[in-house]
Amino acid sequence: MTTVFENARVFDGHRYRGLVGRVVVGDGRVRAVGEVDVPAGATVVDVGGGLLAPGFVDAHVHAVQGGLERIRCDLSGLDAEQPVYLDAIRRYAAEHQEVPWILGGGWAMSAFPGGTPAATALDEAVADRPVFLPNRDHHGAWVNSRALALAGIDRHTPDPVDGRIERDPDGEPTGTLHEGAMRLVARLVPPTDPDELYRGLLEGQRYLHSLGVTGWQDAIVGAYAGMDDNGPAYARAAASGDLTASVVGALWWSRGRGEEQIPDLVERREQLSGGRFAATAVKIMQDGVAENGTAALLEPYLDRCGHATANAGTSFVDPHRLPAYVAALDGLGFQVHVHGLGDRGVREALDAFEGTDPARRHHVAHLQLVHPDDVARFGHLGVSANLQALWACLDEQMVELTLPFLGEERSGRQYPFGDLHRAGAHLVAGSDWPVSTPDPLAAIHTAVHRTSYGAADRSGTEPFLPGQALDLATAFAAYTSGSSWVNHRDEAGWIGPGAIADLVVLDADPFAGEAEIGAVGVVSTWVDGEPVHQ
Repeated sequence: MTTVFENARVFDGHRYRGLVGRVVVGDGRVRAVGEVDVPAGATVVDVGGGLLAPGFVDAHVHAVQGGLERIRCDLSGLDAEQPVYLDAIRRYAAEHQEVPWILGGGWAMSAFPGGTPAATALDEAVADRPVFLPNRDHHGAWVNSRALALAGIDRHTPDPVDGRIERDPDGEPTGTLHEGAMRLVARLVPPTDPDELYRGLLEGQRYLHSLGVTGWQDAIVGAYAGMDDNGPAYARAAASGDLTASVVGALWWSRGRGEEQIPDLVERREQLSGGRFAATAVKIMQDGVAENGTAALLEPYLDRCGHATANAGTSFVDPHRLPAYVAALDGLGFQVHVHGLGDRGVREALDAFEGTDPARRHHVAHLQLVHPDDVARFGHLGVSANLQALWACLDEQMVELTLPFLGEERSGRQYPFGDLHRAGAHLVAGSDWPVSTPDPLAAIHTAVHRTSYGAADRSGTEPFLPGQALDLATAFAAYTSGSSWVNHRDEAGWIGPGAIADLVVLDADPFAGEAEIGAVGVVSTWVDGEPVHQ
């Protein structure tokens, strides 16, 4: 099949080239760019003055989890208000009397005082069945009293070493479980039927394609926080041909085990990899999130009065052992993908990457706080900065649950994308969906403006640390050539003769200033020169 894109302005993966004439695609590759003739029999796609770009590649996403939430009790697209959530949960339970557990998730912490919803409120919606609903960042879960009772969680239940049970002043559990405490209930959730997992993957893929995403790195392939192992679903889709995206799977590093799990990871790499799926990365979650006090910090969190507390967050993997684990994985050819959100967590990750092979293309995701002394280390070590740009704005969660507990100095150096770029870090980008929307254009809007799309319509909203903004071409490159590179897909992520034809057609050209970045829509998405969304 030969396809000719005409009347297209082009971003080529690295720079904006404007109106180039035509882009000719054949046999899955870009064949020509410029003022060339239309080959006989070719299909012509009139871009109509919109933008033709390489397909977006999401470098940190949970596609199966996101897809499952879309076909379960999905709270992610709702207004962040308790009554709205409860109405949706009540309605879902009434329409699905056959399910023994109410599962789904996607609620925002900002909808509840202190970010911690109560079981008693959830009981009003569903009392006859257990409910387990992770929040948007999947570092906490809202459960009802039935779930607490089934799990035997009461005032005498100790907190796990890697988590916390939210409690009232008398020590009674209130209904929010943080981090490792989620396992106390998640272990009771019936296993997800393999066919439902498969439907979740296909729905996640369909939705991502509709947003112009042609490939991604799944940041957890394995069982975690009530989520069953999604690896077999990927292997099945790759073998059947249903997987149309190119996907790297980051195998889950069990933080309760040590290097004895490495042979298992090697075996899973061999078992799962094939076709469009490569289980060639390992995901290590080094710390948590700032909103619940588990992001690992170099200095303690503050209380609401500005005084230092005894809590400096959690290092889920022993930082003294982490370098040996990373070195062993590096030596076996694995790429290592680290969740590093607090400045101590990021430093522990960078320390572990000392002496590793830059050819592995290791990366650290989230990077909410990076100590100034560590910014230049990304470039020096050849470790990519994996940005979730959508979070770099003054939303309610930032204002209510983060700024007061970090203090002025640390709050003023969050999400230092500009500093990382100026220091020579290789930038890649992802969404962390279903934590936040997987729409790359919404994320690029925030990376450039340091506000969420539509924030100008809300009074009192201002750009968040605008000195850390990226220019439009750099943000687009992170989401295209940058993320494609980190997935070792060097022949994609750019537009030029010989490139793999993973492409997206947008309805407007943000480089020409014709529309706000976040308002730009996807007309069609192409993988290997074939349409996967129109």
